[in-house]
Amino acid sequence: MHRYRSHTCGALRDGDIGAVVRLSGWCHRIRDHGGVLFIDLRDHYGLTQVVADPDSPAFKVAETLRAEWVVRIDGKVRRRPGGTENADLPTGAVEVYISGIEVLGPAAELPMPVFGEQEYPEEIRLKYRFLDLRRERLHANIIKRGQIIDSIRRRMREGGFFEFQTPILTASSPEGARDFLVPSRLHPGKFYALPQAPQQFKQLTMIAGFDRYFQIAPCFRDEDARADRSPGEFYQLDVEMSFVTQDDVFGAVEPVMRGVFEEFAGGKPVTPKFPLIPYREALAKYGTDKPDLRNPIEMQDVSEHFRGAGFKLFAKILDANPKNRVWAIPAPGGGSRAFCDRMNSWAQGEGQPGLGYIFFVEEGGATLGRGPVANNVGPERTDKLRTQLGLKAGDAVFFVAGDPNVFVKFAGPARTKIGEDLNLIAKDQFAFCWIVDFPMYEWSEEEKKIDFSHNPFSMPNMEPDAFLALDGSDKDTILNLKAIQYDIVCNGIELSSGAIRNHRPDVMKKAFAIAGYSEDVLEAKFGGMLRALSLGAPPHGGIAPGIDRIVMLLCGEENLREVVLFPMNQRAEDLLMGAPSEVTAKQLRELHIRLALPEKS
Repeated sequence: MHRYRSHTCGALRDGDIGAVVRLSGWCHRIRDHGGVLFIDLRDHYGLTQVVADPDSPAFKVAETLRAEWVVRIDGKVRRRPGGTENADLPTGAVEVYISGIEVLGPAAELPMPVFGEQEYPEEIRLKYRFLDLRRERLHANIIKRGQIIDSIRRRMREGGFFEFQTPILTASSPEGARDFLVPSRLHPGKFYALPQAPQQFKQLTMIAGFDRYFQIAPCFRDEDARADRSPGEFYQLDVEMSFVTQDDVFGAVEPVMRGVFEEFAGGKPVTPKFPLIPYREALAKYGTDKPDLRNPIEMQDVSEHFRGAGFKLFAKILDANPKNRVWAIPAPGGGSRAFCDRMNSWAQGEGQPGLGYIFFVEEGGATLGRGPVANNVGPERTDKLRTQLGLKAGDAVFFVAGDPNVFVKFAGPARTKIGEDLNLIAKDQFAFCWIVDFPMYEWSEEEKKIDFSHNPFSMPNMEPDAFLALDGSDKDTILNLKAIQYDIVCNGIELSSGAIRNHRPDVMKKAFAIAGYSEDVLEAKFGGMLRALSLGAPPHGGIAPGIDRIVMLLCGEENLREVVLFPMNQRAEDLLMGAPSEVTAKQLRELHIRLALPEKS
């Protein structure tokens, strides 16, 4: 028999009854039932109940066992007594009567128990992550993560993509987030950077003549943590394709995303065909470019109902600036003064002066509007508002007014709040969409100039000759120019951004010139890429869905920490390994580095 096991702890079934077996694992839970010891023995594969009574030759050793001790068990498989079967366990019909025990690894007193799913402080969970990972939910999440990545790889290969590995030590990027820098011993005073993304390398791979690239790529960014962003490092499905349009990218990537979600969604429906929503439409309907389409609320422009109306506050706002608008946020089922007052109080807590509303009631067979706004605009306009929004008695509507570019940052969360509080969000599904037609440029009020809105290396959605002929002084035309950029959004979470790349040096120089960057600056910052593009670059484009976010959604988690093997804390510290750590004076001398630490307060 094998030194440690003949079976795993998830393998035994009815057909093994009578067999002499050997199992090894952790003592998950120990129960003493009137002198009979029941031990749930756990390994990677599952749980098996093992039993020792005073007649067992191993009973004295069994009495010494404690939670999370690693042991080897020898014994005979038998059927569990009637009424004690556990239908929730694959091994729940059988148990092992112990004839021998060897302690392989005793455990000291545990800083946190493994049995159960109680919440513990982040500091303890991360410092003892190896214990945390023994817990059923987290262990299952990490296994599912590996299965999801395997599925993605298989689907990408089936789609004709080839997996590449790009460098980890590279040059510092002048754009994007803050780099992690690595000092060079051989080149004093110079530094490598860990890649924020393989962006330039994957484009260079296309320029080198490879056609379809993908990589499960590690990315490193020195930025603050968020619930949907790991501090320090994360992984993405990095994709690039040559001789493609935007639709070709969608046609290659959407089936992969949909297929992976259908495979691991546990029966939850997945959007069969991802709708394309233009950026401006997303802001106008949902108040965000990351809309959660499980929420059925769509905002509408209702400005015309308030022009010259009795509600003077909105009328004055509309008269003050032709760009100002009034948007309505419908609230189906929110038609009570109590709910409207709660929303108004919430808005004030968000730093707003309040939130205008109308709620609708049925009186004498008619649907009537109630509240200050309805009282001021009158019944005729109130009814036209109700008709436009498709509302009925028992519903309500809330209003935001002013410059949409400003109030949209409040309108989006207000829509979400209403949807959540009224239980309108259909949470048991995965609702996908593409966000398209991002603006190429925006006006920087701070610098009083035109600047890039999103990705400066995207192709403008205009014929190259027409773009090259643009007059830089035509501000309105430039600010209305769209880029061939796109995002995948699922359940209100941005999974990825992508673009058709700007592969022509002349178009790139013009694009940067419009944003106020001279050719010298472009050459200094991106000279290598410009040279590559000037030596025969194919039209190409790609995308990079975030692996961690995909897994987070499919595991039903709200924090990336729950789907990452060894995450850092919110301050980008690895409490298990003690990183970042101080280094020795010798190491600093070898790197020609002298520290200039801030003074301690």
